[in-house]
Amino acid sequence: MIKFSELNLNPKVLKAVVEAGYETPTPIQAGAIPPALEGRDVLGIAQTGTGKTASFTLPLITMLARGRARARMPRSLVLCPTRELAAQVAENFDTYAKHVKLSKALLIGGVSFKEQDTLIDKGVDVLIATPGRLLDHFERGKLILNDVKVMVVDEADRMLDMGFIPDIERIFGLTPFTRQTLFFSATMAPEIERITNTFLSNPARIEVARQASASETIEQGVVMFKGSRKDREASEKRKVLRMLIDGEGDKCTNAIIFCNRKTDVDIVAKSLTKYGYDAAPIHGDLDQSQRTRTLDGFRNGDLRFLVASDVAARGLDVPAVSHVFNFDVPSHPEDYVHRIGRTGRAGRDGKAIMICVPRDERNFADVEKLLQKDIPRIDNPLASSTTAAAPETAKDAEKPKRSRSSRKPKADVVAVTDDATQTNEAPPAETAPEPKPEPAKTSSSNRSRSSSGRSRSSSNRDDRGGSKVVGLGDHTPSFIGLSFEERRVS
Repeated sequence: MIKFSELNLNPKVLKAVVEAGYETPTPIQAGAIPPALEGRDVLGIAQTGTGKTASFTLPLITMLARGRARARMPRSLVLCPTRELAAQVAENFDTYAKHVKLSKALLIGGVSFKEQDTLIDKGVDVLIATPGRLLDHFERGKLILNDVKVMVVDEADRMLDMGFIPDIERIFGLTPFTRQTLFFSATMAPEIERITNTFLSNPARIEVARQASASETIEQGVVMFKGSRKDREASEKRKVLRMLIDGEGDKCTNAIIFCNRKTDVDIVAKSLTKYGYDAAPIHGDLDQSQRTRTLDGFRNGDLRFLVASDVAARGLDVPAVSHVFNFDVPSHPEDYVHRIGRTGRAGRDGKAIMICVPRDERNFADVEKLLQKDIPRIDNPLASSTTAAAPETAKDAEKPKRSRSSRKPKADVVAVTDDATQTNEAPPAETAPEPKPEPAKTSSSNRSRSSSGRSRSSSNRDDRGGSKVVGLGDHTPSFIGLSFEERRVS
């Protein structure tokens, strides 16, 4: 088995690797480092967690050990899809370059442009950035990419999912044609393959078998859940999550809860907080300082539940996570393995529980197909909690009765209108109108019309035993039978 000492790394870099406690490279590292040190383009295909970061960081530091960066002209560029992954690359750079005098800058959103401009103006050897923030600096005239000698694209499949591919193509066009390119992706979608064929020159292709099985130390389970009604499914699903957490008791020391959408991340975190659970959200729309505080709190044990999206959780490395809850079935089956891999790390035991609703059953079938085994089913805790569900059902049954009783007066009015015998009920709004006097006009003709109207109204009431005219029914108001001339006189 090959060792790091056999990979022709800079002695100072090798010293940092040994101090970090590593002796043997992972398969992707053993395959990617030698051609990278030879100056060849590299196409690495491997899942997250296989050691890709060190596979480009170590040769990058070795190649940049000699030379000096000029102001606003970085010597190398590392592109990452998310702020968290970019920050993790920066941490790796600090770890392995501590004995080498190299400078770096981290360009990510949520941080002031002024601080980043100051670093760029001094000149940096390694520029680690997300595509959007990198182009922001370029368009402001603060960055020149003509001196980039090595360009790294990490997690290219996530770049595709997040819509960054046009930005990546533009950035490739801004860098020299003679640059060396190290390109890493978990999958090779047609769009990604097109980019590699366009921008990479005779790359060394290193492919590590896709991780299709989870660690044996992780206990898995799934709840097949269907809401009692479509409009209640979301709230009942959140209740199932709380009951699953409660069911784990003290064994659940901390947990990451994965949702597919950012909006659900916020809703689930808010719901857990409302019910007394120590939870906080993390996703791409949050301010960077807030995301950093949340991650630090979770790593330090100050925060028990981290509710995250796949994108924000990419590159998370928290050694002791007891549980992972998949609130949603992931859209891509490989993400399931990535998600549950956050627990059961370094030989520890872990548990992963997923909630599957009917619309996610196709994605769930893809997950089981990838794993090549069935995930054990767990009883729905909400269905077994009949004592808690009964009062809610009773309350729900009362609601329609109250609404019908509130409409009852209207039904009586209709009965009065349609049935002439029900004349003792209060008259409806449709009672035959009496002519209203017009106070603004006090002429004698108006007074005569008013008195005439009153006398006619009185005679009509006398004909029907003193009751008011109600509706049309069998009692047609007398004024309807008047001719046009008679109406004008009245």
